[in-house]
Amino acid sequence: MGKVIGIDLGTTNSCVAVLEGGKPIVITNQEGSRTTPSIVGFGKGNQRLVGQLAKRQAVTNAENTVYSIKRFIGQRWEETEEDRKRVTYNCVMGKDHTVCVDIQGKSYTTQEISSMILQKLKTDAETFLGETVTQAVITVPAYFTDAQRQATKDAGVIAGLEVMRIINEPTAAALAYGLDKQNEDQHVLVFDLGGGTFDVSILQLGNGVFEVVSTSGNNQLGGDDFDAVIVDWLLAKFKQQEWIDLRSDKMALQRLREAAEKATIELSNMAETSINLPFITADESGPKHLELELSRPKLEELIQDLVADIIHPMEQALKDSGLSRDQINRIVLVGGSTRTPVISQQIEKYFGANIPIDRSINPDEAVALGAAVQGGVLGGGV
Repeated sequence: MGKVIGIDLGTTNSCVAVLEGGKPIVITNQEGSRTTPSIVGFGKGNQRLVGQLAKRQAVTNAENTVYSIKRFIGQRWEETEEDRKRVTYNCVMGKDHTVCVDIQGKSYTTQEISSMILQKLKTDAETFLGETVTQAVITVPAYFTDAQRQATKDAGVIAGLEVMRIINEPTAAALAYGLDKQNEDQHVLVFDLGGGTFDVSILQLGNGVFEVVSTSGNNQLGGDDFDAVIVDWLLAKFKQQEWIDLRSDKMALQRLREAAEKATIELSNMAETSINLPFITADESGPKHLELELSRPKLEELIQDLVADIIHPMEQALKDSGLSRDQINRIVLVGGSTRTPVISQQIEKYFGANIPIDRSINPDEAVALGAAVQGGVLGGGV
Protein backbone atom coordinates (compact mmCIF):
# COMPACT_ATOMS: atom_id res chain seq x y z
CA MET A 1 0.00 0.00 0.00
CA GLY A 2 1.35 3.43 -0.99
CA LYS A 3 1.28 6.60 1.05
CA VAL A 4 -2.11 8.11 1.93
CA ILE A 5 -1.90 11.90 1.71
CA GLY A 6 -4.00 14.32 3.76
CA ILE A 7 -5.53 17.26 1.90
CA ASP A 8 -7.05 20.44 3.28
CA LEU A 9 -9.00 21.73 0.29
CA GLY A 10 -9.47 25.34 1.39
CA THR A 11 -11.50 28.25 0.05
CA THR A 12 -8.46 30.52 -0.34
CA ASN A 13 -5.46 28.20 0.10
CA SER A 14 -5.03 24.44 0.12
CA CYS A 15 -2.42 22.32 1.85
CA VAL A 16 -1.24 18.71 1.56
CA ALA A 17 0.59 16.62 4.15
CA VAL A 18 1.79 13.05 4.65
CA LEU A 19 2.86 10.83 7.53
CA GLU A 20 6.62 10.18 7.52
CA GLY A 21 8.25 8.18 10.31
CA GLY A 22 5.10 8.37 12.41
CA LYS A 23 4.91 12.17 12.20
CA PRO A 24 2.81 14.31 9.84
CA ILE A 25 4.77 16.71 7.64
CA VAL A 26 3.59 19.36 5.19
CA ILE A 27 4.51 18.74 1.55
CA THR A 28 6.14 21.73 -0.14
CA ASN A 29 4.75 22.44 -3.61
CA GLN A 30 6.85 22.81 -6.78
CA GLU A 31 6.98 26.59 -6.27
CA GLY A 32 8.59 26.07 -2.84
CA SER A 33 5.55 27.09 -0.74
CA ARG A 34 3.82 25.11 1.98
CA THR A 35 0.33 26.17 0.88
CA THR A 36 -1.16 26.49 -2.61
CA PRO A 37 -3.69 29.20 -3.58
CA SER A 38 -7.05 27.57 -4.46
CA ILE A 39 -7.13 29.43 -7.77
CA VAL A 40 -7.46 28.15 -11.35
CA GLY A 41 -6.66 30.35 -14.37
CA PHE A 42 -7.44 29.65 -18.03
CA GLY A 43 -5.11 31.22 -20.58
CA LYS A 44 -4.94 31.21 -24.35
CA GLY A 45 -4.93 27.93 -26.24
CA ASN A 46 -6.50 25.89 -23.41
CA GLN A 47 -3.55 26.66 -21.13
CA ARG A 48 -4.49 25.91 -17.51
CA LEU A 49 -2.70 27.33 -14.48
CA VAL A 50 -3.29 26.31 -10.88
CA GLY A 51 -2.11 27.80 -7.59
CA GLN A 52 0.54 30.52 -7.41
CA LEU A 53 0.87 30.73 -11.20
CA ALA A 54 -2.89 31.30 -11.53
CA LYS A 55 -2.80 33.94 -8.80
CA ARG A 56 0.07 35.72 -10.54
CA GLN A 57 -1.85 36.13 -13.79
CA ALA A 58 -5.15 37.06 -12.11
CA VAL A 59 -4.45 40.80 -12.51
CA THR A 60 -4.28 40.65 -16.30
CA ASN A 61 -6.78 37.79 -16.78
CA ALA A 62 -9.41 38.38 -14.08
CA GLU A 63 -12.42 37.20 -16.13
CA ASN A 64 -10.83 33.78 -16.79
CA THR A 65 -9.60 33.19 -13.24
CA VAL A 66 -11.67 31.18 -10.75
CA TYR A 67 -11.28 31.47 -6.98
CA SER A 68 -13.32 30.62 -3.84
CA ILE A 69 -14.92 27.65 -5.66
CA LYS A 70 -15.39 25.86 -2.30
CA ARG A 71 -18.23 28.28 -1.53
CA PHE A 72 -20.20 26.68 -4.39
CA ILE A 73 -19.26 22.99 -4.34
CA GLY A 74 -22.25 20.67 -4.07
CA GLN A 75 -24.66 23.61 -3.99
CA ARG A 76 -27.74 24.13 -6.06
CA TRP A 77 -28.43 27.27 -8.07
CA GLU A 78 -31.22 28.70 -5.89
CA GLU A 79 -29.00 28.53 -2.80
CA THR A 80 -26.26 30.69 -4.26
CA GLU A 81 -28.00 33.77 -5.67
CA GLU A 82 -26.43 35.94 -2.94
CA ASP A 83 -23.08 34.17 -3.22
CA ARG A 84 -23.08 34.66 -6.98
CA LYS A 85 -22.84 38.45 -6.51
CA ARG A 86 -19.64 38.05 -4.53
CA VAL A 87 -17.46 36.61 -7.28
CA THR A 88 -16.04 37.95 -10.53
CA TYR A 89 -16.41 34.84 -12.66
CA ASN A 90 -19.60 33.75 -14.43
CA CYS A 91 -21.80 31.27 -12.62
CA VAL A 92 -24.30 29.39 -14.79
CA MET A 93 -26.89 26.75 -14.06
CA GLY A 94 -25.75 23.21 -14.77
CA LYS A 95 -27.71 19.96 -14.85
CA ASP A 96 -30.16 19.49 -11.95
CA HIS A 97 -29.80 23.17 -11.01
CA THR A 98 -26.21 22.69 -9.81
CA VAL A 99 -23.76 25.59 -10.04
CA CYS A 100 -21.29 25.62 -12.92
CA VAL A 101 -18.67 28.10 -14.07
CA ASP A 102 -18.61 29.43 -17.63
CA ILE A 103 -15.08 30.12 -18.90
CA GLN A 104 -14.21 30.95 -22.52
CA GLY A 105 -17.54 29.49 -23.69
CA LYS A 106 -17.07 26.18 -21.86
CA SER A 107 -18.98 25.15 -18.76
CA TYR A 108 -17.18 23.48 -15.83
CA THR A 109 -18.82 21.93 -12.77
CA THR A 110 -17.56 22.97 -9.33
CA GLN A 111 -16.23 19.42 -8.93
CA GLU A 112 -14.13 19.78 -12.10
CA ILE A 113 -12.62 23.08 -10.96
CA SER A 114 -11.90 21.62 -7.49
CA SER A 115 -10.36 18.52 -9.10
CA MET A 116 -7.83 20.75 -10.91
CA ILE A 117 -6.61 22.04 -7.53
CA LEU A 118 -6.53 18.48 -6.14
CA GLN A 119 -4.61 17.28 -9.22
CA LYS A 120 -1.96 19.93 -8.59
CA LEU A 121 -1.66 18.85 -4.92
CA LYS A 122 -1.42 15.19 -6.01
CA THR A 123 1.38 16.02 -8.50
CA ASP A 124 3.27 18.04 -5.88
CA ALA A 125 3.00 15.13 -3.43
CA GLU A 126 4.28 12.66 -6.05
CA THR A 127 7.26 14.93 -6.84
CA PHE A 128 8.03 15.30 -3.11
CA LEU A 129 7.69 11.59 -2.29
CA GLY A 130 9.16 10.21 -5.51
CA GLU A 131 6.31 7.73 -5.89
CA THR A 132 2.79 7.55 -7.33
CA VAL A 133 0.04 8.70 -4.98
CA THR A 134 -3.44 7.25 -5.44
CA GLN A 135 -5.11 7.55 -2.01
CA ALA A 136 -6.10 10.56 0.07
CA VAL A 137 -8.08 11.78 3.06
CA ILE A 138 -9.81 15.10 2.26
CA THR A 139 -11.26 17.47 4.85
CA VAL A 140 -14.51 19.48 4.73
CA PRO A 141 -16.14 21.98 7.13
CA ALA A 142 -18.24 20.28 9.83
CA TYR A 143 -21.39 22.04 8.56
CA PHE A 144 -21.06 20.64 4.99
CA THR A 145 -24.18 18.80 3.82
CA ASP A 146 -24.14 15.28 2.37
CA ALA A 147 -24.33 16.79 -1.14
CA GLN A 148 -21.28 18.99 -0.48
CA ARG A 149 -19.33 16.06 0.99
CA GLN A 150 -20.22 13.87 -1.99
CA ALA A 151 -19.22 16.63 -4.42
CA THR A 152 -15.83 16.96 -2.66
CA LYS A 153 -15.36 13.20 -2.93
CA ASP A 154 -16.31 13.34 -6.64
CA ALA A 155 -13.68 16.05 -7.17
CA GLY A 156 -11.08 13.71 -5.67
CA VAL A 157 -12.13 10.88 -7.98
CA ILE A 158 -11.93 13.16 -11.06
CA ALA A 159 -8.40 14.11 -9.91
CA GLY A 160 -7.42 10.42 -9.96
CA LEU A 161 -7.55 9.84 -6.20
CA GLU A 162 -9.23 7.13 -4.20
CA VAL A 163 -10.78 9.18 -1.38
CA MET A 164 -10.32 6.92 1.65
CA ARG A 165 -12.34 9.20 3.88
CA ILE A 166 -13.90 12.66 4.08
CA ILE A 167 -13.33 14.03 7.60
CA ASN A 168 -14.42 17.18 9.39
CA GLU A 169 -11.87 20.00 9.52
CA PRO A 170 -12.21 20.49 13.33
CA THR A 171 -11.63 16.76 13.87
CA ALA A 172 -8.52 16.93 11.68
CA ALA A 173 -7.27 19.97 13.62
CA ALA A 174 -7.73 18.14 16.93
CA LEU A 175 -5.76 15.17 15.52
CA ALA A 176 -2.94 17.51 14.45
CA TYR A 177 -2.70 18.92 17.97
CA GLY A 178 -2.39 15.35 19.30
CA LEU A 179 -5.48 15.75 21.43
CA ASP A 180 -6.32 12.10 20.80
CA LYS A 181 -3.21 11.17 22.84
CA GLN A 182 -4.52 12.73 26.04
CA ASN A 183 -6.23 10.37 28.41
CA GLU A 184 -8.60 12.71 30.22
CA ASP A 185 -12.02 13.57 28.84
CA GLN A 186 -12.14 17.14 27.60
CA HIS A 187 -14.16 19.62 25.58
CA VAL A 188 -12.22 21.41 22.86
CA LEU A 189 -13.49 24.39 20.91
CA VAL A 190 -12.02 24.56 17.40
CA PHE A 191 -12.18 28.12 16.09
CA ASP A 192 -11.66 27.99 12.31
CA LEU A 193 -11.50 31.32 10.48
CA GLY A 194 -10.17 30.86 6.97
CA GLY A 195 -10.16 32.98 3.85
CA GLY A 196 -13.77 32.35 2.89
CA THR A 197 -15.58 30.65 5.75
CA PHE A 198 -15.84 30.68 9.53
CA ASP A 199 -16.94 27.85 11.75
CA VAL A 200 -16.85 26.98 15.42
CA SER A 201 -17.01 23.36 16.51
CA ILE A 202 -17.08 21.86 19.98
CA LEU A 203 -15.53 18.41 20.24
CA GLN A 204 -15.80 15.93 23.08
CA LEU A 205 -12.66 13.84 23.40
CA GLY A 206 -12.14 10.77 25.51
CA ASN A 207 -10.29 7.45 25.12
CA GLY A 208 -9.24 8.35 21.57
CA VAL A 209 -12.87 8.86 20.50
CA PHE A 210 -13.80 12.19 18.88
CA GLU A 211 -17.35 13.44 18.76
CA VAL A 212 -18.39 16.74 17.18
CA VAL A 213 -20.95 17.80 19.79
CA SER A 214 -22.02 20.98 18.03
CA THR A 215 -21.04 23.20 15.14
CA SER A 216 -22.00 26.67 14.06
CA GLY A 217 -20.57 29.27 11.75
CA ASN A 218 -20.93 31.71 8.94
CA ASN A 219 -19.98 30.58 5.44
CA GLN A 220 -19.93 34.21 4.31
CA LEU A 221 -17.25 35.40 6.74
CA GLY A 222 -13.50 35.10 6.32
CA GLY A 223 -10.25 36.86 5.54
CA ASP A 224 -11.55 37.68 2.04
CA ASP A 225 -14.21 39.85 3.68
CA PHE A 226 -11.58 41.68 5.74
CA ASP A 227 -9.68 42.33 2.51
CA ALA A 228 -12.86 43.57 0.78
CA VAL A 229 -13.36 46.21 3.50
CA ILE A 230 -9.78 47.44 3.00
CA VAL A 231 -10.31 47.54 -0.79
CA ASP A 232 -13.41 49.72 -0.26
CA TRP A 233 -11.38 52.04 1.98
CA LEU A 234 -8.57 52.26 -0.62
CA LEU A 235 -11.09 53.00 -3.41
CA ALA A 236 -12.70 55.78 -1.34
CA LYS A 237 -9.31 57.30 -0.42
CA PHE A 238 -8.10 57.23 -4.03
CA LYS A 239 -11.33 58.81 -5.29
CA GLN A 240 -11.00 61.52 -2.64
CA GLN A 241 -7.41 62.28 -3.68
CA GLU A 242 -7.58 61.90 -7.47
CA TRP A 243 -11.31 62.17 -8.32
CA ILE A 244 -11.06 58.83 -10.15
CA ASP A 245 -13.31 55.82 -9.39
CA LEU A 246 -11.42 52.54 -9.91
CA ARG A 247 -14.41 50.24 -9.34
CA SER A 248 -14.93 49.49 -13.03
CA ASP A 249 -11.20 48.80 -13.64
CA LYS A 250 -10.81 45.01 -13.22
CA MET A 251 -7.02 45.10 -13.35
CA ALA A 252 -6.82 47.84 -10.70
CA LEU A 253 -9.31 45.98 -8.48
CA GLN A 254 -7.24 42.79 -8.59
CA ARG A 255 -4.11 44.77 -7.65
CA LEU A 256 -6.01 46.37 -4.77
CA ARG A 257 -7.23 42.95 -3.56
CA GLU A 258 -3.70 41.58 -3.49
CA ALA A 259 -2.40 44.71 -1.73
CA ALA A 260 -5.20 44.45 0.88
CA GLU A 261 -4.37 40.78 1.57
CA LYS A 262 -0.67 41.63 1.95
CA ALA A 263 -1.46 44.56 4.28
CA THR A 264 -3.69 42.40 6.53
CA ILE A 265 -0.92 39.80 6.84
CA GLU A 266 1.73 42.44 7.62
CA LEU A 267 -0.46 44.10 10.27
CA SER A 268 -0.61 40.81 12.18
CA ASN A 269 2.99 41.50 13.24
CA MET A 270 3.47 45.25 12.64
CA ALA A 271 1.80 48.40 13.92
CA GLU A 272 1.72 50.07 10.50
CA THR A 273 2.24 49.22 6.85
CA SER A 274 2.53 51.10 3.54
CA ILE A 275 0.40 50.33 0.50
CA ASN A 276 2.22 51.43 -2.67
CA LEU A 277 0.71 50.74 -6.09
CA PRO A 278 2.50 52.68 -8.82
CA PHE A 279 0.72 53.31 -12.16
CA ILE A 280 -2.63 52.12 -10.78
CA THR A 281 -4.34 54.13 -13.53
CA ALA A 282 -3.84 57.18 -15.78
CA ASP A 283 -5.76 60.19 -17.10
CA GLU A 284 -4.95 63.03 -19.51
CA SER A 285 -2.57 64.55 -16.93
CA GLY A 286 -0.51 61.34 -16.79
CA PRO A 287 -0.09 58.19 -14.64
CA LYS A 288 -1.56 57.99 -11.13
CA HIS A 289 -0.06 56.17 -8.16
CA LEU A 290 -1.71 54.97 -4.97
CA GLU A 291 0.33 55.48 -1.81
CA LEU A 292 -1.28 55.16 1.64
CA GLU A 293 -0.38 54.23 5.20
CA LEU A 294 -2.58 51.74 7.06
CA SER A 295 -2.20 51.26 10.82
CA ARG A 296 -3.40 48.32 12.92
CA PRO A 297 -5.88 50.52 14.88
CA LYS A 298 -7.33 51.74 11.55
CA LEU A 299 -7.63 48.15 10.28
CA GLU A 300 -9.41 47.14 13.50
CA GLU A 301 -11.77 50.08 13.11
CA LEU A 302 -12.55 49.08 9.49
CA ILE A 303 -13.27 45.42 10.32
CA GLN A 304 -14.94 45.89 13.72
CA ASP A 305 -18.42 44.91 12.45
CA LEU A 306 -17.03 41.71 10.88
CA VAL A 307 -15.08 40.87 14.06
CA ALA A 308 -18.29 41.33 16.09
CA ASP A 309 -19.90 38.65 13.87
CA ILE A 310 -17.68 35.91 15.37
CA ILE A 311 -19.54 36.09 18.70
CA HIS A 312 -22.94 34.71 17.65
CA PRO A 313 -21.59 31.39 16.22
CA MET A 314 -19.60 30.82 19.45
CA GLU A 315 -22.74 31.45 21.52
CA GLN A 316 -24.79 29.17 19.24
CA ALA A 317 -22.23 26.33 19.38
CA LEU A 318 -22.18 26.52 23.20
CA LYS A 319 -25.98 26.61 23.38
CA ASP A 320 -26.33 23.59 21.06
CA SER A 321 -23.72 21.62 23.03
CA GLY A 322 -25.44 22.33 26.37
CA LEU A 323 -22.12 23.50 27.81
CA SER A 324 -21.17 26.70 29.60
CA ARG A 325 -18.08 28.76 28.70
CA ASP A 326 -16.10 27.51 31.70
CA GLN A 327 -16.66 23.87 30.66
CA ILE A 328 -14.44 24.39 27.59
CA ASN A 329 -10.96 23.02 28.42
CA ARG A 330 -9.04 24.32 25.43
CA ILE A 331 -9.43 26.52 22.36
CA VAL A 332 -7.63 25.59 19.14
CA LEU A 333 -7.10 28.18 16.40
CA VAL A 334 -7.28 27.11 12.75
CA GLY A 335 -7.11 29.17 9.55
CA GLY A 336 -4.75 31.98 8.55
CA SER A 337 -7.20 34.74 9.50
CA THR A 338 -6.88 33.81 13.20
CA ARG A 339 -3.46 35.51 13.10
CA THR A 340 -5.21 38.89 13.10
CA PRO A 341 -4.56 40.00 16.73
CA VAL A 342 -8.04 41.46 17.26
CA ILE A 343 -9.56 37.99 16.67
CA SER A 344 -7.61 36.41 19.58
CA GLN A 345 -8.48 39.43 21.74
CA GLN A 346 -12.18 38.95 21.01
CA ILE A 347 -12.02 35.22 21.85
CA GLU A 348 -10.18 35.95 25.12
CA LYS A 349 -12.69 38.66 25.98
CA TYR A 350 -15.57 36.23 25.43
CA PHE A 351 -14.13 33.18 27.24
CA GLY A 352 -11.92 34.92 29.80
CA ALA A 353 -8.19 34.49 30.27
CA ASN A 354 -8.41 31.15 32.10
CA ILE A 355 -9.10 28.93 29.09
CA PRO A 356 -5.85 28.28 27.18
CA ILE A 357 -5.72 29.23 23.49
CA ASP A 358 -3.48 26.73 21.71
CA ARG A 359 -1.31 28.29 18.99
CA SER A 360 1.39 25.59 18.90
CA ILE A 361 0.68 24.55 15.28
CA ASN A 362 0.69 26.76 12.19
CA PRO A 363 -3.04 27.53 11.67
CA ASP A 364 -2.64 27.28 7.86
CA GLU A 365 -1.35 23.70 8.17
CA ALA A 366 -3.18 22.15 11.14
CA VAL A 367 -6.07 20.66 9.11
CA ALA A 368 -3.83 19.07 6.46
CA LEU A 369 -1.53 17.63 9.18
CA GLY A 370 -4.55 16.08 10.93
CA ALA A 371 -5.79 14.63 7.63
CA ALA A 372 -2.32 13.06 7.17
CA VAL A 373 -2.59 11.48 10.64
CA GLN A 374 -5.97 10.01 9.66
CA GLY A 375 -4.39 8.83 6.40
CA GLY A 376 -1.65 7.14 8.39
CA VAL A 377 -4.26 5.35 10.51
CA LEU A 378 -6.11 4.12 7.40
CA GLY A 379 -2.87 3.17 5.67
CA GLY A 380 -1.66 1.17 8.67
CA GLY A 381 1.20 3.56 9.47
CA VAL A 382 -0.18 4.45 12.92
